[in-house]
Amino acid sequence: MTDHTAGKTAFVLAGGGSFGAIQVGMLRELVRNGIQPELVVGSSVGALNGAYFAGNPTAAGVARLESIWCGLQRQEIFPLTLRHLVGLFFQSPSLVDSGGLRHLVERHLPYRNLENAAIPIHITATELLSGASVRLSSGPAIEAILASCAIPAAFAPVRVGETYLIDGAIASNTPIMTAVELGASRLVVLPTGFACALAAPPATVIANALHALNLLIAHQLVRDLEQLAGQVEVITVPPLCPLSVSPYDFSRAHELIERAAESTHRWLDSGGMTQQRIPGALRPHVD
Repeated sequence: MTDHTAGKTAFVLAGGGSFGAIQVGMLRELVRNGIQPELVVGSSVGALNGAYFAGNPTAAGVARLESIWCGLQRQEIFPLTLRHLVGLFFQSPSLVDSGGLRHLVERHLPYRNLENAAIPIHITATELLSGASVRLSSGPAIEAILASCAIPAAFAPVRVGETYLIDGAIASNTPIMTAVELGASRLVVLPTGFACALAAPPATVIANALHALNLLIAHQLVRDLEQLAGQVEVITVPPLCPLSVSPYDFSRAHELIERAAESTHRWLDSGGMTQQRIPGALRPHVD
């Protein structure tokens, strides 16, 4: 059987809560400069962005994704209800009802099954009981996205087939190894970074969890990039730095998109696509 992904470019999109808006600015500039993938791999919010982009990998598609992000409100994604808070004392599996996120995906995703996307999309999640990384490449797109976005404690695990899945961050949030296993020879990685310039720790449980996950993402990505050095071509778009926004704050999407677009534009103009450096913003630091 021929591997149709061999020798091709993959866009790899990491997780990061509301920092997913940063990837939209990156995508805008990459597409504007004629940089297109043959496959997309995403995890957590990167699965959400990646799945939408794979359905319409054009400038118009990115513009529509930008419009969706700029219209988002935190309550739409994280609707904390009294029922769920009370449920903490009665064996409830989550703090948050995923119905809002499900409705968002159902309303905007232009296809039902992953294999129906315009370009191949692969979503990673984590098997709850074993901790193994799971790749979803076919079947219901909404279930795959919700599974990859199922932050432990915040959202309930998602059953896909006979398996219960949670956020891809737990096993491999920036799934560059998955892209390599799929045969891609050039990876363009779109990380979200982490909030390196917060004046104080996040104030809520979910905000703290998201901040911690973003630190985990960055550490995993640096580790994987170092491991892959010299094996395949890996180009990492630099994330924003300094960044003083909480990944739980969805009110700054327009600002993050514009900042990321400007930063990516400068990076491309300086020959970014010819470089294989690990951005310093991904390493532990305080701005």
